[in-house]
Order: sequence, then C-alpha cells, then structure tokens
Amino acid sequence: MLRRILELPDPVLREVADPVPTVTPEVEALVDDMFATMHANLGIGLAAPQVGELLRLVVIELPPNEKDPQAGMRYVLINPELRRLGERESMSEGCLSLPGFRAMVERAHTATVTYTGLDGRSARLDAHGLLAQALQHEIDHLNGVLFVDHLDSLDELEQIPPDGLEWVPAPAEEDADQEDT
Repeated sequence: MLRRILELPDPVLREVADPVPTVTPEVEALVDDMFATMHANLGIGLAAPQVGELLRLVVIELPPNEKDPQAGMRYVLINPELRRLGERESMSEGCLSLPGFRAMVERAHTATVTYTGLDGRSARLDAHGLLAQALQHEIDHLNGVLFVDHLDSLDELEQIPPDGLEWVPAPAEEDADQEDT
C-alpha cells in the first residue's frame, strides 16, 4: 500500500522516533508499504516518520551499479545506530519530505551501523559512498533532523525542475533595467 509522504513543515518530521520493541506482522507490512512508497516516489531511502509512523525503522535500496556491490540490494534497518563514521566530504542530497530541492551536505564517506533485521537478529553494516550517505540521512530522520538542518543557510538550497521541464533563468536586474530605458 502506498502511503503519503509527510513534507516539511509537518511537525511529525521533527519528532524523535520510538524504538521498535519487536518485529511483528504490522512492522513487516509497514516495511512493504515503505518500499512501495519509496519506489513510487523515485527515492533511495525512507524512514518511518516520513510516512507518519514514529518508529525507528529505515528502508534503503540503491539503484543497481556494477561498480558498487552494496547497490541494488534492499536494506531494512530496525532500531539502527551509527557506530563509526569516516572522513567527511560534501555530497549532493535531497529528500522526499522536501521535494524539488537539493543541497551540498557534509556527510561521512563511510559509516558503520548496528541494527536489528526483519528476522529479529542483530546485525552490523559497514557502508561506503551513497549507502553511507543514505544511512546517515535516514537515521537523521529518526532523530527529527532533516538535511536542511546541516546547512548554514537555506540559500544553499537548489531548486530542481520537475522531470521533463527546463527552467529559463529570469533576466538579471541589469538586463531588466536596460530594457526599460
């Protein structure tokens, strides 16, 4: 079932999610809904609070990439915790809860996360590149943090034109003044 993705400024996005006490059929159904919703919105990750469920649950699926063995796999992380972060670098980032915008955000290039899987077992994931970035982004959501909170100013946001459209920049003020004379 597709779920509505909450968008900023919805106050639920600013709340800290509760731990998932146990894997139940309801949690499994939520995971299925989250993957369906994420795919329908062309995302690579989704946190439960983004669909209105204040639970510490994240799903991620990167597009297939022959050069990245972590890509093309489905990840379900229950109660994830960042354990170790590598060196930081600037990465382009967007969010399904702030559609149409992206910005450069400082994230660690590598990340180690511990979590519980759908099978109820504890696990560890050593991630790099896009997966490490997605993990940090989605775990931020579980703590009520959005990628814009990592920016010095909202002026750093870049608006993305919808697919199939090209925006023509508005004339510079100097050009507009010259046309009036």
